[in-house]
Formats: sequence, structure tokens, C-alpha cells
Amino acid sequence: MANYFSSNFTLGILGGGQLGKMMGYETRKYDIKTHVLDPSAEAPFRIGCDHFQQGDLMDYDTVYTFGKKVDVLTFEIEGVNVEALEALEKEGKKVYPSAKTLRNIQDKGIQKQFYKKHQIPTAPFLVFKDKFDLTEAIVRKDVTLPFVWKSCTGGYDGKGVAVIRTEEDMIPLAEGACIAEKLVPFKNELAVIVARSVSGEVKTYPVVEMEFHPEANQVEYVICPARIDEAVSAKARSVASKVSEAFEHVGLLAVELFQTEDDEIIVNEVAPRPHNSGHYSIEASYTNQFEQHIRAILDLPLGNTDSKVGGIMVNLVGAEGYTGDVVYKNIEQIMSMEGVTPHIYGKKQTRPFRKMGHVTIVNKDLAKARMIAAEVKKSIKVISN
Repeated sequence: MANYFSSNFTLGILGGGQLGKMMGYETRKYDIKTHVLDPSAEAPFRIGCDHFQQGDLMDYDTVYTFGKKVDVLTFEIEGVNVEALEALEKEGKKVYPSAKTLRNIQDKGIQKQFYKKHQIPTAPFLVFKDKFDLTEAIVRKDVTLPFVWKSCTGGYDGKGVAVIRTEEDMIPLAEGACIAEKLVPFKNELAVIVARSVSGEVKTYPVVEMEFHPEANQVEYVICPARIDEAVSAKARSVASKVSEAFEHVGLLAVELFQTEDDEIIVNEVAPRPHNSGHYSIEASYTNQFEQHIRAILDLPLGNTDSKVGGIMVNLVGAEGYTGDVVYKNIEQIMSMEGVTPHIYGKKQTRPFRKMGHVTIVNKDLAKARMIAAEVKKSIKVISN
């Protein structure tokens, strides 16, 4: 087995945002050398890696050349050049998750067709090559209102998704390839993180429940364990495992799910990397999601995924009406509360709804944790000078 620790072994990470930065804490813990590529000179992970390179993640030559210099290559964002990953794999470079896994996930149209092919439960959908095609389908009544519109590429943090209730709602939509998905009434939005190692060892984390902000379409609270029936929880973990098996991913796969009105579990979408829905694990789990990702891609034994304590995560997003140098107002106040840990990502500039950090609240009593979380949400404000 390779000697990863305190050696010349180099792990390459495409993307140096907050997910990369938090992955970096774990590489530091194990003294694993890291090279990071990110388009921004002020990438949060810049301060924690051994070597930082500024460059375009979608540029073939940049990604290919970067990948040549490392021993194992991983990513913290799906928007990377897949052709470059394929070329590196052909030359024997280890890329985890694989280019094949990423290809099936990167485009949401392909991702949805993948579920259909593998008989994975998901909302009924149609794929369109552009907005014009979709508009024609509405006229022909092949698509009926209301429905959920999703951009096939480039969507994140609530962007690239819209509920279309009237024809006027179509006007601001992006022009490119998209999906029209049936609006499924659901009780809960859930997520399960699945870890799979190079050798095929698989572990799932407990089911988490997501409470959403009504306007921003961003997660407000992630609650672990989800406040759902044990049978629903078992079904969610089982569906997530089936998805993981189908994608044959290595590393982490965050599987976002809907619990329907009649307690069926259907897959919304997946991300082949550490995920917002797993941040609670840093304080609340025996093995946090970032360490688990490192273990999985280096084929080390996977850690215990159980929670030590109930955990709730609150996203810190830029307040509306503020753009510029960031100020975390009342951060001392929340730090004086029981079981509260803030994580500041290192983005110097705030803008409305930009993810700037998160706060974890741990408590043996989940209801108490949820009350403290509401208090945190009310107290801290991400504003500018």
C-alpha cells in the first residue's frame, strides 16, 4: 500500500472553495501533501495547501497539466473538464470519482436519464435542447403547468431551478438545454451521504432532513437525524445505496431525496463530492464527511458514520442589500450559546445569498438544538462595511 503520510505522495484537488478548504483540514491532520487548482486568486483553500495554482477548471490543458503532477486527483466541484480527466485516466492516473461517474452526473438531463435506465425512482421528466423546444411542448400540452424547470448544466445553490406556475414564469429562464420535471408533492426533502472506497467498501451516513428558505431556494437548516419514521429512514438509505452502486462512484456521493405524501422515496439529484448536507458531521459524527472522502479515494478503511450527538447546520449567507467587504455581525453572541461552532469560509466579499459560512449546533436533544439554531439564525447577520 502507498505511503500517503509524511511522504512525497501528492493529492491533487480541483477547486479550492470552502469544500476544498474543509477537505484540507483532514489532509493536514494526516500530513498528506496537497496541490490545488482554482480560478480565483483568493480561493479559500489557498492558505491551507502545499501548492496553489490559479487556473480555469474547464480548460483542457490546464486540468491535464495539473493532473500530470499529482498521484491521485479528486474534485470539490462538478464544473471541471471531463475530457482532461479521461485523458489522464487513459494514461493510468488515478482520478476519483472517475470521469465516467462525473459524465453521468454533470449534465442533469443525462443524470435523470441514468435514473430511468437503472430503474431508480425519480420524478417524471422530459429533456429539451433549449427554451424554444420547451415552449413548443407547453403549447402542444406535452408539458402541463405547474412543473419544475431545471437547467441541464451550471445550476447550484438554488440557481438553475425554478417552479413554473404561469407562462410568464418562463420569461427569465436561461436559454440552454433543460428539463421539465413533474411537480411532486412531498413531505420532506432528505439527503443521504454514501461513501464508497476504491476496493468497494460502502457506508451510508444517517438520513438528514433539509428545511428550505422559501424565497432563496437555499437550505436554511440541515437536521441530523431527520425527524422521520424509522421505516422511511431505512428506505432512504437503501435507495441511496442503490444509486451509489449504479454510479460506481469512488469517494462521497450526496443523494438528495424527496419523501412523498405516501412515504415513497424518490431521487432528486446527486453530487459526487462532500456536500452542504454533510457539514453537520464535522462536529456531530465519529468520522466527518471530508475525512471520509479522503479515506475512500485513498482506499483506506472507511470510518464510523454514526452520529455522536444530534446536529443542526445553519448556512451563513450574505444578507440582502449588502455587497462588499464582509462583516459577521453578532458572531460573539452566537459563540456564547451552548454547542455552537461557526465555520467561516474565507470569502472576503459578501453579496446577497452568497454562501459565506455555516454554523453547527450540537445537542443531545434535537428539539433544543433546533431552538438554538433558530436563535443563531436570528442573531448573526452577514453584512458589509
